[in-house]
Amino acid sequence: MNTIQKEVKEVKLFINGEYVDSSNASMFEVKNPATQEIIARVHEASYENVDAACKAARKAFEEGPWRTMSVSERCSKIRRMAEIIIERKEELASLEALDVGKPYHVALETEIPRAAHNLTFFADFMEKQGGEVYPMDEEFLNYTRYEPVGVAALITPWNLPFMLTTWKLGPCLATGNTAVIKPAEITPLTVSLLGEIAKEAGIPDGVVNVVHGFGVDSAGEYMTTHSDVDLISFTGETTTGKAIMKNGADSLKRVSFELGGKAANIIFEDANLDKAIPVSIRAAFMNSGQVCLAGSRILVQRSIFDEFVSRFKQAASELVVGDPQNETTNMGPLVSEEHYVKVTSYFDIAIEEDSKLVFGGKRPELPDYLQDGYYLEPTIYIQENPNARICQEEIFGPVVTLIPFDTEEEALQIANNVDYGLNGVVWTDNLQRAHRISHNVRAGTIWVNCWFVRDLRAPFGGFKKSGIGREGGHYSLEFFTEAKNICIALK
Repeated sequence: MNTIQKEVKEVKLFINGEYVDSSNASMFEVKNPATQEIIARVHEASYENVDAACKAARKAFEEGPWRTMSVSERCSKIRRMAEIIIERKEELASLEALDVGKPYHVALETEIPRAAHNLTFFADFMEKQGGEVYPMDEEFLNYTRYEPVGVAALITPWNLPFMLTTWKLGPCLATGNTAVIKPAEITPLTVSLLGEIAKEAGIPDGVVNVVHGFGVDSAGEYMTTHSDVDLISFTGETTTGKAIMKNGADSLKRVSFELGGKAANIIFEDANLDKAIPVSIRAAFMNSGQVCLAGSRILVQRSIFDEFVSRFKQAASELVVGDPQNETTNMGPLVSEEHYVKVTSYFDIAIEEDSKLVFGGKRPELPDYLQDGYYLEPTIYIQENPNARICQEEIFGPVVTLIPFDTEEEALQIANNVDYGLNGVVWTDNLQRAHRISHNVRAGTIWVNCWFVRDLRAPFGGFKKSGIGREGGHYSLEFFTEAKNICIALK
């Protein structure tokens, strides 16, 4: 099946309720990672464009009806956005697959419905919120209100662009804030449609704005330093997070960062391998390993190490790498040439560190029309040294390391001896051990005998260099609101 895309889309900026051109006529190209064909030309936001977007968001917040609208009316419009997303799910899934290189059926069946659910969840959640009451004897009464902060800069990554944007936009809008969104420059297609979706849902002009561009001396820097922006929510790479934090420091912008990860997936000898292996395959290679939550360090107790390696290798060899539009495809290409070069550079590092290649480590054989795509086989190494670079650094591709361990204490030491702490996985049938390990692994989310299960009420975020703050449920609402106390004299 040939996926060559003949149409080259023009992607504009969405500012104050309409699509507009770059004010300085600057544009950049986006390629299909499966074929390297140009699929879009994108208007790059100038400072004037970003300034207009931020000012529109500020005016919509201060003067428009969005902030003062009843919660039920505001949330009904957000639910309408979710309905429109489902009505357009085939179109959105097709663009997501084309832009990112992920399998179309995954986008259609999982990611686009989840994006709609993100909006619906936060609309429902916000409608059920209240405040606290603190009586002081019989003389005074304190009660709290949670009010919107203002203009939010929402900067989203390229691996799950549409889903992760709605994950931020849902609580931002439900609490009465306005937004300026910047999707990743290499995957702008679906997020650019959020402007027209918001407008169709009846959300006032200026409440949702979408600008495109890069980081330094471009839209990202312009947004994060703009005086009209009050808070920044960013998901992406740790180094970029540091730069954004510096940008916002002078004006004391509040920040919420979900950054990198290098999760330990710990397999104890009593684990049910019939369940652990297929889930560990998914944790390692979903979205071609381009997931911050990827279980890229697999720690296996030595008594079952050989069996695990054999079965894990066999399962990896059965994954289908190929055309994202084919229903049988499990793994599409990496997202870009730059990222492909970064990921494959670790193959030389692995050799230098005496890692043992178990499977993969090269391009797969594919039809001629996919030969220019950024494809890699699922790649598995054994590495006895947990301090090796391939065990420490976030590769963000279909590359995993298998690390043997002997004792529970050793597993914990290896798991915690990294700069990241976003998540971890534990496989054991021992209830006490499951609790002990979960309590002692320094990471924001620990899955026991499962992976990638999300309750949107629960906190999500990382320890150490994996982030600042938490998202989800009232944690998101706390970030996007200011708590106000009102004290009433009763006598």
